[in-house]
Amino acid sequence: MSIILDHVNYIYDADTAMAHTALKDVCLQIPDGQFIGLIGHTGSGKSTLIQHMNGLVKPTSGSVFFDGKDISDDDYDKKKLRARVGLVFQYPEHQLFEVDCFSDVCFGPKNLGLSKKEVELRAYEALKQVGLPDEYFYQSPFDLSGGQKRRVAIAGVLAMKPDVLILDEPTAGLDPKGREEILGLIRKLHDTMGITVILVSHSMEDVADYVERIIVMNKGEVFLDDEPKKVFAYYEELEKIGLAAPQVTYVMQELSKAGIPVNTDVTTIKEAADEIMRVFG
Repeated sequence: MSIILDHVNYIYDADTAMAHTALKDVCLQIPDGQFIGLIGHTGSGKSTLIQHMNGLVKPTSGSVFFDGKDISDDDYDKKKLRARVGLVFQYPEHQLFEVDCFSDVCFGPKNLGLSKKEVELRAYEALKQVGLPDEYFYQSPFDLSGGQKRRVAIAGVLAMKPDVLILDEPTAGLDPKGREEILGLIRKLHDTMGITVILVSHSMEDVADYVERIIVMNKGEVFLDDEPKKVFAYYEELEKIGLAAPQVTYVMQELSKAGIPVNTDVTTIKEAADEIMRVFG
């Protein structure tokens, strides 16, 4: 169920004095089952890009294809698309509104016209998948912690059984423990369900340990698109566009500059520790 963006351009307020180009000639292919980090600073176009992927926004020019079909075609079923390409917005807990968590997660599949039994089964499975304890199922979502609310919001999208899960800044506003828990949950969902995951962030630290591919956006264009090791090798170029590589990258670069023969393309703390032990062991 790959997503293809073919020379996509998008202009906000086109044909007005307020016209602003948000995407410029974006060409990307998102294959099945990949875990992708979509990185960029505020205003880089990453949020506009993901809204194109499930048809919330239509390209000014160019095309977006899902499973080989142009989603801008007049007869394309956008409702089915949004069930298959699930989008978890930034601060998704602001969209929680039902009296209890279970009812909130039921809302999406209920709108698909499923039977009551199927709706409730999907909600139960989704809440278990995100690790919410049973005793919270029938509590108000507004009584939960920030991390727990975010789990409920993610469950609401999982209950639609998407092929692609897109999460826009899923760790925003969380403390370090909550951030680690949510990122660990997302990796577990990818590993156990085999779905495509696109993790949107402005932080390289958030994605370094998790993703297999990083797409860096800058001023509406794809700046870099490669595996993490190759992207982080351009740490100086990343700094020029307001981003930073993970701290591990800088540590290894400094060790190398000091004459210590370490491999500088490691991306995680574990890899760095193993590399340092190799040199000094």
